Amino acid sequence: MDNTISKFIELPVQKRVDFWSPQKIGHIRKLSGSGIASEIFVENNESLRILDNIVFRENKSHAIPNMDMQTDTMLAGMKLSVPVYLGDMSYGALSGNPNIAIAKAAEITETMAGTGEGGLYGSVSGSKRIFVQWASARFGVSAGSLNQGASIVIKIGQGAKPGIGGHLPGSKVTHNISLARKIPENMDAISPAPHHDIYSIEDLTQRIEALKILSDKPVFVKVAATNYIPYIVTGIARSGAAGVIIDGHGAGTGAAPVAVRDNMGIPVELAVASADSILKKENLRKNFTIIAAGRVSNSTDAMKLYALGADVVSLGTSILIAMGCIMVKKCNLGYCPVALTNRTDSSKSLDIDFAVNRVVNFINGFRSEMAEMMGKLGINSMKELTGNRDLLEARNLSGETMELLGIRYGNPVDLDPIQGNFEYDIKYLNSLINKGEPVMSSMGSNAPPEVDKPARIIDWLRLDGAQVTRPSIDPYRENINLDFYLSGGDLVISMPVIINVNGADKNVMEALEWASLFIGSVTIDYNPEMDNPEINFHGTHSGKHRYSFIASGENLDRNAGGFILEEDRYTELKITEINDILGKEGIRENYDLILEVSRFRNSGDIIKYLALGCDSVILSSKIFESGLENNYSNLNEKALNFLMGIRKELALLSGAMGISNLQYSIVGNKELLRSVNLDSNIGKAINIQEGGSR
Repeated sequence: MDNTISKFIELPVQKRVDFWSPQKIGHIRKLSGSGIASEIFVENNESLRILDNIVFRENKSHAIPNMDMQTDTMLAGMKLSVPVYLGDMSYGALSGNPNIAIAKAAEITETMAGTGEGGLYGSVSGSKRIFVQWASARFGVSAGSLNQGASIVIKIGQGAKPGIGGHLPGSKVTHNISLARKIPENMDAISPAPHHDIYSIEDLTQRIEALKILSDKPVFVKVAATNYIPYIVTGIARSGAAGVIIDGHGAGTGAAPVAVRDNMGIPVELAVASADSILKKENLRKNFTIIAAGRVSNSTDAMKLYALGADVVSLGTSILIAMGCIMVKKCNLGYCPVALTNRTDSSKSLDIDFAVNRVVNFINGFRSEMAEMMGKLGINSMKELTGNRDLLEARNLSGETMELLGIRYGNPVDLDPIQGNFEYDIKYLNSLINKGEPVMSSMGSNAPPEVDKPARIIDWLRLDGAQVTRPSIDPYRENINLDFYLSGGDLVISMPVIINVNGADKNVMEALEWASLFIGSVTIDYNPEMDNPEINFHGTHSGKHRYSFIASGENLDRNAGGFILEEDRYTELKITEINDILGKEGIRENYDLILEVSRFRNSGDIIKYLALGCDSVILSSKIFESGLENNYSNLNEKALNFLMGIRKELALLSGAMGISNLQYSIVGNKELLRSVNLDSNIGKAINIQEGGSR
């Protein structure tokens, strides 16, 4: 039986909305089959993604009929026929043949490819058009490997998981990967969150200089798109780097914790525009290259990013789709049906000639579409396109977002923050309940507001990821304190999570109470029909604590030990209101503000509410019961898994933000939050800045 994949497999039916829709995949497949232009100026009027709400101001009077546009540019001293970088995908995450195909396609099309973390595959090491990655674990790194290719990339972070290191599950660490990465077989390859020799811009400068001396090659730095991207990029430019790869929120990955992937970082379009603007302001833009990565799904996306300031765009997931990816999102398990991300010792393999042909066709078609759009815009070179924001017009973007992007045309629009109905992610909850570990997934995020419709204000907010200016902390190897002191120190819990078991099935209640006691937390129950419900805590510090239930900041009972706020449409505004009232009176630290939550997407919600000003959250037992999917066996084990999984995810998120003590560093620290095209009035009311601002 021939197990070589040499044709496209039919797409499975998508059970939920996905960024990589059948339409996007179909367009990529069409290009990879024909190699000629298929669709230009693609629009998606239903999308809330910022990039989809930017359009070109087509000027037919200046259109150029000649299709021979100059799409070439220079990168690392080499000419690119089209400003495209075939994104960093490692040997191990991919199964070998795809790595070879990507490198060969880069040679044929005169573009550039990234090797990703983990050393070089033998058949790729001789390629000239590759960037070799130097990541935090130094897997497979040697003087020999660093002297291959055109350039070295210091990977500080990536868009799918800012603030944490790479993660290759042990099941994919086969004999070949063990040899390439110089690590034991069948053991998780978890890279440290920070580079342990880079804790400042000065340290980064030393590493860049050392690598330039070693290799006599230009050095680039790869970072995730996070809150302080303007400062990070200017620091990189002053450190002697040739350029930066900015990897935006939603970028693909072989494996990432869902809570990190869905909550951290900002869209690449905000980061690129901000970086380009500040580099120009600081006179650092000349001879410094910006490569934009993350969710570049077609040539229209790329054209917009060039106009916002990118010199080159990185194509990752789209290249996998061109080779046959059908988006089953099992990359982390090693059972890829099209032999792209399966184990390297699998009997199934990708036909290299087929893959090379498809990628080459895709890039040629991509270039043809770019040339056609450039002609219609009246420009014939990348120099005229890059950073030319006057080509762009905004639709459905707030005034703050337009200002940050530097787009002058279009009318500011503030969108209703509630665009859809909330639904539990049952798959996520079920995994948490059955494994007790941070939930892992692959490919990019479908989180709101860009893909799933936002149902709460926090769905428009992003958490910061630590990088260089504030180094991350490795939760796998370093201690992160999640203890919270409530009720004036009388109540100490092992994490800022309390479970409300009121109304729960008796067996569920007992299981959650037992699990809470086991990990050092508490459950509560009360009679909601009473005018002043009595709060009973069960667990490490059982007993009664006087909290007042409130609907807003009006008529706060100053004799209570704290306040319990029930979530509603304007929860985030009310949290800010109460904090402001108590803060102005100088008595905020005398009271606990606890939010009761029934709509729980993942552990990132907890961190966001803490950063807005809550001292803890109360999760409804209904969240746990939803994840059970009517399977009530082994309830004690599942309840413990549920709480332990949340606790581990909180540690991961804390480490990724560079926080070692959650209560003292996160509560009320709104600098760790940024918004993504949130209604301007709401953003000002809760005092959250737009992503990419400075």
